[in-house]
Amino acid sequence: MPLAQLISPQQLAERQQSSGWVILDCRFALEDPDYGLCSYAEGHIEGAQYADLERHLSGPVTKGVTGRHPLPAADTFARQLRAWGISADTDVVLYDDGPGAYAARAWWLLAWLGKRDGVFILDGGLKAWHAAGFPLSLDAPVIEPGTFAGMPDPRLLLDAEHLQKRLGQPDLTLIDARAQPRFRGEVEPIDPIAGHIPGAQCAAFSENLGSDGRFLPAEQLKQRFAAQLQGRPAQELVAYCGSGVTACHNLFALSLAGYPLGKLYAGSWSEWITDPAREIATGD
Repeated sequence: MPLAQLISPQQLAERQQSSGWVILDCRFALEDPDYGLCSYAEGHIEGAQYADLERHLSGPVTKGVTGRHPLPAADTFARQLRAWGISADTDVVLYDDGPGAYAARAWWLLAWLGKRDGVFILDGGLKAWHAAGFPLSLDAPVIEPGTFAGMPDPRLLLDAEHLQKRLGQPDLTLIDARAQPRFRGEVEPIDPIAGHIPGAQCAAFSENLGSDGRFLPAEQLKQRFAAQLQGRPAQELVAYCGSGVTACHNLFALSLAGYPLGKLYAGSWSEWITDPAREIATGD
């Protein structure tokens, strides 16, 4: 069974009353950081707690050094997981508005700390839940703290220094989850410099999804990543994006396709460009 797992709205509705489940609402909007919490307060899946990208799923930003969403400290995130009621044997469901990028960031963080069984992303997110006719709740759940400890797995990360040394090596597959116009450097709505890391391939995370907003079948995802890997080992694939969020969507999809989990360059483009000595590329 691949590490990545999906759950449908129907499956979640059948199981959400069961003990041993934790549901995290990961909704967020870069242009409006209060959006997710406000939306949660207006209605969420019954039993869900709110997981904020910037308060819970990221660490402090150091201007000119880190990217926009650095990883939280491992012990800090493990403590938060316990506060959400998560233990080693807890089943966890993650959702956002639909595309799954913020849910995938939470999924990757759990995998990084060693929680790799029983972690699901709601396929299609809250949009699919609505479309299936299931209700929302205004109630805040009562949570019993969990006991999850966890240990970070350094094999799932690659920092800027080591990535820079590996550029051009024949076994490296470097994929950028941003859309083509940002990858090519034609537009840059967020970061001060446009372009991409030399040697990267564009692998827009949105292409992991069908027109209905759900993940593509595993076989289609396998073909997508096979075209990028070209026979190179999936364990050596490095995923990045603007700030280490949508890159996790590609890593989830890679695992969903049955490949071993690749590596995250968490600082991503927003960290890469803080050092003017690092090369950048534009175009295809």
